[in-house]
Formats: sequence, structure tokens, C-alpha cells
Amino acid sequence: MNRFRYFFVLLTAICSVPVQAQVFGGTPPAVHWKAVRSIPANIIYPPGLEKEAQQVAFLVSSLSKNTLATIGNQQTPVDIVFHNQTVVPNGYVQLGPFRSEFQLTPPQNSFELGSLPWNQTLAIHEYRHVQQYNNFCVGISKAFYILFGQDGLALANSLSVPNWFFEGDAVYQETLVSQQGRGRLPLFLTGFEALWVADRDYSWMKLRNGSYRDYTPDHYPLGYMMVAYGREIYGRDFWAKTAVEAAAFKGIFFPLQKSIQRNANISFDTFRTRALDYFRDQLGESAYKNPAAGFGKSNIHFVADELFPQFTDSSQLIFVNSSYYLPPEFATQQTGNEKISRIRYRAVSLDDAFSYRNNLIVYSAYEPDLRWGWLDYSVIRVMDIKTKKDKRLSSRSKYFSPDISPDGSRVVSVNMSITEKSSLDILDIDNGKVFLQLPNPDKLVYSYPKFYTDSQLVSAVRNERGQMGLMQMDVPSGMQRLLVGWSMEPIGFLSVEGDQIFFSRSFEGQDQGFCLREGKVFRLLADASAGNYQLSAKYNRITWNSFSSSGFRLQTADLKTAFSKDPVEFPLTDTSEKHRVFSLDHSPFQIPFPFPDTAFAVKPYKAFTHPLNFYSWRPYINDPDYQLALLGQNVLNTIQSEIFVGYNSNEEYKTVGADFAYGGLFPYFNLGTEYRIDRNGYFNGQKIYWNELLPYAGVSVPLNLSRGRWLTSLQGGTNISYHQQYFQGIYKDSIGNTSYLSLDPQLTFTHQLQAGRMQIYPSFAQTLLVIYNRAISNISGNQFLASGNFYFPGLTTTHSLVIKLAIQQRDSLDQVRFSNSFPFSRGYTGGNFYRMAGFGINYNFPLVYPDWGFADMIYFLRIRANLFYDYTSVPFYETNGPGVQSRYRSTGIEIYFDTKWWNQLALSFGIRYSRLLDPDYGGRGPNQWEVILPLNILNNGYSNRLANP
Repeated sequence: MNRFRYFFVLLTAICSVPVQAQVFGGTPPAVHWKAVRSIPANIIYPPGLEKEAQQVAFLVSSLSKNTLATIGNQQTPVDIVFHNQTVVPNGYVQLGPFRSEFQLTPPQNSFELGSLPWNQTLAIHEYRHVQQYNNFCVGISKAFYILFGQDGLALANSLSVPNWFFEGDAVYQETLVSQQGRGRLPLFLTGFEALWVADRDYSWMKLRNGSYRDYTPDHYPLGYMMVAYGREIYGRDFWAKTAVEAAAFKGIFFPLQKSIQRNANISFDTFRTRALDYFRDQLGESAYKNPAAGFGKSNIHFVADELFPQFTDSSQLIFVNSSYYLPPEFATQQTGNEKISRIRYRAVSLDDAFSYRNNLIVYSAYEPDLRWGWLDYSVIRVMDIKTKKDKRLSSRSKYFSPDISPDGSRVVSVNMSITEKSSLDILDIDNGKVFLQLPNPDKLVYSYPKFYTDSQLVSAVRNERGQMGLMQMDVPSGMQRLLVGWSMEPIGFLSVEGDQIFFSRSFEGQDQGFCLREGKVFRLLADASAGNYQLSAKYNRITWNSFSSSGFRLQTADLKTAFSKDPVEFPLTDTSEKHRVFSLDHSPFQIPFPFPDTAFAVKPYKAFTHPLNFYSWRPYINDPDYQLALLGQNVLNTIQSEIFVGYNSNEEYKTVGADFAYGGLFPYFNLGTEYRIDRNGYFNGQKIYWNELLPYAGVSVPLNLSRGRWLTSLQGGTNISYHQQYFQGIYKDSIGNTSYLSLDPQLTFTHQLQAGRMQIYPSFAQTLLVIYNRAISNISGNQFLASGNFYFPGLTTTHSLVIKLAIQQRDSLDQVRFSNSFPFSRGYTGGNFYRMAGFGINYNFPLVYPDWGFADMIYFLRIRANLFYDYTSVPFYETNGPGVQSRYRSTGIEIYFDTKWWNQLALSFGIRYSRLLDPDYGGRGPNQWEVILPLNILNNGYSNRLANP
């Protein structure tokens, strides 16, 4: 679409949670889609995934029969699209248009999301969101749907049902119908436990909205505790009644809170307190004495996550240091010394795991495809900590969790194929050539492989049931030997020292550390209430980390006395639960193994199926323009369409038009037209009227050049537009209808480092915009604009210096005027003069982090300021008009408020004071105040995502 507009005030103010998962034209056209059709869902998938599609069809059909009643009784089929060419493990359901997308590469870390086959985890979680949306189209929410379509329903659901319920209810379902689910994983609630043992008594609004300075768990565990408590105390039908009443707005303001109060007969404050206390009271006393608890108490704010620690010598550790101030970095620290020394910032990565040996670090890094948004890679990088050179070892690969061989010549890594098959590849560390791919006859999924010897590997493995074990593999034969037996308890984070294998495993409701030697398993003696992860030993010392309210904290101990003297026997029974929720014992359905034979119909799925697929009416207001648009998008998101009518209150003209975009090929193609009726102006003192026809066609190419530490994008394209005027009335013949063609090429470029959570802008970044407009028939006219912003570090890590440069020039004939995007000095009237050049200096810095809100309506995360100086030069030219000066300077301050509204909507707005140092040609005074409206106020409501960004 080639117009940028704003939704009407209510929708813009509420409905701005970004739907980040949508990718327009993200899949290469060579993919030939198929579809498995069932009553509750159509599963659309690429070749090679029929088994996974049949399993998902079976699961959603079973869930629709067995769990639908706990949220309502309405069922509408949904389209579920499989994506197998992305390495990002995720999934979501959305309205506008109604669909779900599964990103099928499984995560390496099973402690966070479990070890069930990934398509099954996505199905049992995401289909709960489908059931929610199907049953929340009631009452006032239904009225919004009738008025505005699916976007209206998304807005109403966001207003009435908070995101903690959406995700907590889905996590409860995944736990109810499986032998695992996040509700049974010890790590899932560790964030809240860390706050409790550190005496962090945060307000409800802080728990809901988060903080720039302090660790706060997200709405997934919060929602699970709330939903599980409701099911536990008030029964399986409690939320079906409560949530549906809320969606119907039975209680206009905060309807879910009022519905809980009505159905539980207690206030919402009492309900939430009892829900959290139900889980807090199950926490053992040892958790309050854990060193991680002490670290949390002694540090007021978040310090850093210290991840995957390893010894470089007997007194120094190397690890990933991830703070809120800066991007993740590889760092070293002397044992017993708090000082941390940065080696180098890490490349953009999906996983924090790395391996260190002989001054080399090997790790996997994320790289997007040049063009296709659903195609990306996980490449191996090798960094020399002495020279600090960080080079790619592989390209266009899907490698995870690499490890360096004892002799330093090879690397072993998990390789995930687009058919979701896992293998172990051994590569040359110098050139990335694959020496060997080990056979995998049992279709295991590998994670965190390590060289045990030069001719043996060990790895955590998952079988097709979702059970995990510890496996030894011979090289090159691939012969396997199970070292730790199968269980639904997650296992991972392997390391090797001599003949000892260290690993973490869930056991007795805790994530504990273990050592395997001489065929026996010994337990790390450190208290595991905060988890003991990422064990690594060398030089007769061992290190690991545990979670605290101030981040994952390193610990060290003497290896000789760190483990139990008596071996541990893992029981055959699965999943000892950290928190007892007895309602989970009454599951109406469990994922079967093996799956029964299914025969859901399979048919080819054409990419152009339902090409328009209209789903919403959306009003826009950008005064003086008012428009109402009918929006469409096909299921595969390769075609977007818009048909609109509008009105301009200044000239009182009407407009009607349509826009279409196609993203299924390498370039994007755009096509549209607009017809304006009763435009008017003055000619020779008389008011004249005319109509305008404005068709256009365009092409653009979006390129993603990100690599290493840098995020880079380049997009170039052009529109060719036809402008035809039809004069009306007495001037119809004397003026004559005019028409011309114009060409509008444009180039945008961004290049930036990763930014830390508390950084306002990246330490280094550049943005560039180049626009050239030219009339190419009947009349003459052109305009050129080049502008850029350059970002540099400030005095501290959270400060930012931004330099702005711009130049614009148009033709002197003045036969046509193009739109003006020149960044004029702030505070002035601004105009499109013959030639303009300027610069701006901005210094951004935080003022305060209030972490405060009121009435569950608005929450202030940060207040920040920007001091600025602008200079615009306007050389004299006769067409500039009277009163135009040669320069326009201003200085001033901007105050921004980074807030959240209704506990989930992020909005930033501000005020600006500009002191004009030169006269304004429009007559403005020297002191100018402006409100800076939000730039992020248009989107489609709550976007649920399985994995947390």
C-alpha cells in the first residue's frame, strides 16, 4: 500500500501490540504447497511434512472434541501454515486475517519449552488460541466484529481479555493434554520464585508491564498461575464462563476483573493474591537460602545473565555476558573478582551456547536470507579471543550448538533439515568442509553435542515420543549407546572433561546438575531450587550458573567435593512436578504414542487460493483526510488488497480507490488507482472544480543484508504514476484537462549494531533515504531528496548522539509540486522551497525510570529527553516568496514518555519546546510547544506467540 494513515482514535489508542510474526511474501515461489483438511483446521504445508501435518490434524480434531467445552462451544475452521525454512522456533494465531503459522525448527533448549515433538507442542498450545478467538466473538466484541471485521474483534478482545489469560490458558492446555507442558517444567516459574526469595514485592502493574532496569517475568507464567488456580479452586468450567463474559463486556471497564469477582465471589485483588500465594507456598525453605537468592537481595536492579561459563585457565572464566545496558558480549572474569572484561560483542544469535578450546570460541549465529522473510539460517562462527577476529565457518546452513574437537581441528554441530530431520555433522574448523554426517536411523533430535574423545561424541537426544536421554556415538560408524535412559524429564547443557560428562537434567521437580563417570551418575551438591545449569569443569574446578532476580549468576566449586559420593538412580516414572496442580490429573485427552493411522484428505494448495480474502473494515483519520478501507490478504500472505472511500475536509472532495500488492516473486509489485471528485481551488479570482484520476504501478525489492553483529536492510523501488485532471463548469474548456506521468524512484538503507534493552538507540547506526520525483510526459518537473541519520555513543551506554543531514532541491519551472519530506528545523512552519539543506544535532538520554502507574490504565516505564539544535539553509530564489530567510535555526528539548496502556499496549509520546532563533516566514512566535504523537499506534490487537522473543 502506498498511503500511510492512522486508524480512528479509539483503535489507535488501544490496538497497537505489534503483530511481528506476519511476513509479507516471505516464501520462495518454488514451494509447492499441500493441504491436509480436517473439520477444525486446514493444515497447509510444504513437501516432506505430511506426517507432521497429519499429526497436527489429528491433535486439533481431538482437542476440538475434548477441550473446547472449557472455553465455549463455538468452532470455526482455521488455516494453519507450516514454515520449515526458518530457524526461529515459534508459532502464533492471529485475527486479521484469521490464521495460524507454525515455525517448525525445534529449539535446542528443552528446559524452556519442553522436549515434545515441536509440531505437537505448537498444535496443543496454538490451537487453544483458536478456541479462544472462536468463542470470544460475543456481546460488544461481536458488535466490533460486525462493524469492523476481524480487526475490530481483535481490538475488542484486547480491551476485554488481557494477554495473561490468553497465554496462561494455552500453557495450561499444553500441560493438561501432554506428559509435559511448561506447567511441569521447573524453569517456567523460576522467574517468579527468584522475585519471592529476594523479597521483591513488585506491584501488580509492574509485574504486568515490566521494567527497563529490573527483571520481571513475562505474562506466560503469570497467566498460567492465574488460570491454573482458577481451574483448581473453581472447577473446569470457571474460565469458560468468566472469560466469555469478559469478552462480551459484562462490565465495561476491566471486564475480566469484574467477571472474576462475579464468578469467584471475591475481589480481583484477592483472587490474584491467592493465585500467586498458591504457588509461592509450595516453594521450599532451601530456596530462600540459595546463593542466588542472596545475590538477588544484594543487587537492587538486574545485573546481567552470565551464561555458559568455561575455564580458560585455573583462575579465569569465559562466558556470555548479557546485560540490559549493552548487547550480549563474550567476556572474561578472574575468579573471586567482580571485574568483567569484554572480548567482543557476539553476533546476532538465537542461542547463547558456545564452546571454548585453545583460544577459540565456536558458536552459531543467526542470518536472514537476502530476500525471503521465511527463509533464514543458523551459521557457525569461529572467534579467536587473542586477535578478536570473528569469521563465518558455514553459510546458508542450519547448524546449532557447535563444539570444538580435542585436537582443535574439527567442529561437530547439530544440523536441522527442512524436513525436520536432525543429524550430527563434523566439519573442518579451517574451511567448513563437512567431513562426515553421522547416520541417524532412529530419527532422533540432537541437542548440545560434545566431543567425548576424538572418535566419540555425546549428545542429549529426543525421540519421537518426546523423551530425552544421553547418547554416545562412535565416529565414523555412528554406533549408538544410551548412557542415561529415556524420560520425559528434559536434559541438556552438556560438557566434557576427561572421562567425565556433565549435564543438567530435571529431577525431583528441580533442574539439577549431574556428572556421569564410569557408568554412574552423581548429583551436584549445590541447592537446585534456582536451577543448576551449564556445568563446565577444568583445572579441578567446576562452574555453573543459577537463576536469580538479578540474572543468571555464576558459581564455582572444587571439583573433588562438588558431587555426591553415592550415585543417583533416575526412576522409571516420568516428570516429578515442582508445583502440584491437581486439576491436571483429570485430563480429557492425552497425546497418544504412537499416533493412530489417520486418513485426512490431502490436496494441492494453490498459492492464489482466495486471493482477496477480505477480512476487515478499517477507518483511518489523518486530519483532514478521513477514509474507510476494506482490507484483504490471502492465507499465504503474498497478496494484500485494499479498497477505500474517503473525504478531505479542507477541500471537501471525495475519493475512491484500490491498492494491490503482490510479494510472491523476488520483487514486490504494486498496482492501484485513486479517483478524487470535486477538488477545488482559485484561478483568476474564481473558484474552480476538477476531478483527478491517479493510477499507479510500481516495483520494489526489499533486501536483508544482516550479518554478524550488524542488522542491515536495503530497499529500492519505483512507482510510475499517471495524473489526469478533468476540469468542471465554465473553465472546462478554457483551462483544458491536463495529464502527465511521473516516475518516483526511492531508496532506503539502514545499518545498525544490536542495541541493549536500556539503550534508546544503538551505539552505532546509519539510516539513509533517497527520493527522486520526475514528471516524464507533457510537463517538466523534478525533485531530489537525500537525508540521513547517524547514531553514535553518548557519555554513557544509555545516551545517544544523533546527527541528521539532509538536502533537497526541486526544479525552477514550478509546473508541478511533489510531496515534501524534507526535515525542516523543528518549530518552524516549513515549506517546499527551491533548494534546502540542513543538519540537526540530537543528544538523547534517560531522565528517570519511574516503574509506576495508576488505575491499571497507564504505566510509566521511562522518561527520557532529547536536546537538539537544527539548522536549515534556504538560499535565495525568486519562487521562494516574500519573507523567506536564508537560514532557520532552532534549539530546544523534547521530553518522551515510554509507557504502557491497559497493562499491555506500548506507546511512546512526548512534548517538544522549540526556541526559534530566526524569524518564521509563516509568522510563528519564537517559543513553540508541540505534542509529539505516538508513531506506533496502528496494529491489529494482541499478538500471541508461543516462544518469548
